[in-house]
Amino acid sequence: MSRHQRRRQSVRRPRRLAAPPLRFFMPLSLLACLLLLIVLRGLATNEVFHDARVADSADKTTVPTDLLKGGPIIDARGDRNDHPVSYSIPDRTVVLSFDDGPSAEWTPKILEILESRHVHADFFVTGAMTARNPDLIRKIVAGGHEIGLHSFTHPDLAFQSHARISWEMAQTQLALAGVAGVHSSLFRPPYSSNSAALDDWSYPVIKYLGAQGYVTAFIDHDTDDWKRPGVDAIVKEAVPAKPGAGELILLHDAGGDRSQTVEALGVLIDKLKADGYRFATITEALGASSATTPVHGFQLWAGRGYIWATQLGVRTLPVLIALLAVVGFLNFGRFALMLVLAPIHARRAKRLDLWGEPVTEPVTVLVPAYNERECIANTLNSLAASDYPIEVIVIDDGSSDDTADIVEEMDLPFVRLIRKVNGGKSSALNVGIAAASHDIVVMMDGDTVFEPSTVRELVQPFGDPGIGAVSGNAKVGNRDTLIGAWQHIEYVLGHNLDRRMYDMLGIIPTIPGAVGAFRKEALQAVGGMSDDTLAEDTDITMAVLCEGWRVVYAERARAWTEAPASLQQLWSQRYRWSYGSMQAMWKHRRAVTARGPAGRFGRLGLPIVVMFGVVAPLLAPLVDIFLLYGVFFADAQLTLTSFGGFLAIQAVLSWYAFKLDREKPWHLISLPTQQLVYRQLMYIVLLQSAITAVTGGRLRWQKLRRTGEVAAPVEA
Repeated sequence: MSRHQRRRQSVRRPRRLAAPPLRFFMPLSLLACLLLLIVLRGLATNEVFHDARVADSADKTTVPTDLLKGGPIIDARGDRNDHPVSYSIPDRTVVLSFDDGPSAEWTPKILEILESRHVHADFFVTGAMTARNPDLIRKIVAGGHEIGLHSFTHPDLAFQSHARISWEMAQTQLALAGVAGVHSSLFRPPYSSNSAALDDWSYPVIKYLGAQGYVTAFIDHDTDDWKRPGVDAIVKEAVPAKPGAGELILLHDAGGDRSQTVEALGVLIDKLKADGYRFATITEALGASSATTPVHGFQLWAGRGYIWATQLGVRTLPVLIALLAVVGFLNFGRFALMLVLAPIHARRAKRLDLWGEPVTEPVTVLVPAYNERECIANTLNSLAASDYPIEVIVIDDGSSDDTADIVEEMDLPFVRLIRKVNGGKSSALNVGIAAASHDIVVMMDGDTVFEPSTVRELVQPFGDPGIGAVSGNAKVGNRDTLIGAWQHIEYVLGHNLDRRMYDMLGIIPTIPGAVGAFRKEALQAVGGMSDDTLAEDTDITMAVLCEGWRVVYAERARAWTEAPASLQQLWSQRYRWSYGSMQAMWKHRRAVTARGPAGRFGRLGLPIVVMFGVVAPLLAPLVDIFLLYGVFFADAQLTLTSFGGFLAIQAVLSWYAFKLDREKPWHLISLPTQQLVYRQLMYIVLLQSAITAVTGGRLRWQKLRRTGEVAAPVEA
């Protein structure tokens, strides 16, 4: 091979993409982080892993009698695990304990009352409330009060496995470390009462947690303040039945309206003080060392990281919900526009006099070709069967295979071959435009085949002198594979139905490279094809619109193209399409403030294309994130029902699109998998393209490997 040939071959060598795991890493990591933030927020609001079951009273055959008749504090740690011991609150001593908090509404009022009366108390907090209200935990600790654990999500631990129990405790300790830099060895089971209520279900939980180093604090008496029986009733229930007896009192600072508790607290403290009682925390009452211990090092920083992420999740969720609403509005708005405008377009397309007098003048068909030896013969043979007068110009863009030789060997009388040094598709098309003999130029890809009537149908709109470009109906030829079927649905629904809508709005943004036609005058007015972007078809279409020409869609001008046959090739193609389209939109951004036709497209067409083509797909993964969250962490039945409704809408719209395109609906059998796999892949491609654009990355043209299997029009 000569030096000149090697140079030509290297000019357009496909850029090698990173391995699939690497190309997926950034977008998938971003989506995983968003899901994690939502889960953390769900934990903080007690939506994730919520279990509302409460066990009924069971037999007490395994519970030692001395515990059933003992005090409210049970120590089953270490050597005492086989024979736990219980402790009572000393006489003339009262321990006030508050469960389920901290609450942003009620806990500060309770702390204010306790501080004004110089009383210390115990707060048995849940991990969820701790993560949501870190400042209150710090205020509780700073006020000299004692912290105890009340699980993370407040389930009845009698129903939970050891793994779940350990997680509930560890997660709460993590939250405490993050907000106050402490751990606690005190624990109170959710839905518990006094030690006499221990049974064969709850006792093993006490022993298990005792083995983990926890002291369990039950109560002497329940004030039932959560029932809101009235201030007097709460005070009456809290006062020891036996004068002078010590007591551990249960109140609540969260979980509902606690106004009666707040009002009763001051009355209760004043009354008990008048009766000669002292107030203490549990460890103070028992003369033991504090239950809270400071944490350092990894545990401290892990806790802080957890709280930071949880707070971010709490603050982020409203934004994500708002963005989800935007996605819903855009998608349903797009669906509505399609359903309204597509039928109008279909009826309009049936009019025989729609464009004026029939167009009969010969046209030039340009076929830019780079290494198309597998497909070029099929492409030219399809043009040979055309029922319309054409000249064909094949522009060989420095192919390193025998594409040009095949064209010469076919020796078709209506075909001209132009060989040129490799310079890219835009360069090849410009060479063809300059060499075109006719005023209308049809453009097609070297891997595409036309039906006999395609050119005739494609050029008829040029009977209207205001039309500068016409989009044909590109279809997937290799649709027999699953990937091909997915793309077939996308082409019919996502491309052609969109074009009907955009046509009616007068803002078709893209003439597909596989099948499109331009008035030569319009191409010359905008300076021909540009290589400023990787989506030269979108770029030239927007330029023509900005110049004041109309662009329309000819649905009967069908072309059959070979779609990517592997996920890797599909990724390469769509990555280029997405990135190139963003480049084109950015290139024509000044149309938004322009006057005349450019301003019309800039202020109407460009925003719609950006919203439907970029914003909605970029935000669409939120639907799947919330779907996963709903299935695994919230209400799975409701979530799946809602998603089923979404699929039903998609199915109806797809069926309608297939009907308009005269396609057999049996291809829609792959729609569910397309929605569950292919749709997500396209989101990731678009997200990766956006990341590339934002970070200033550059993407080169990537040539796809073709098989040449699309040799003739495919039966619909």
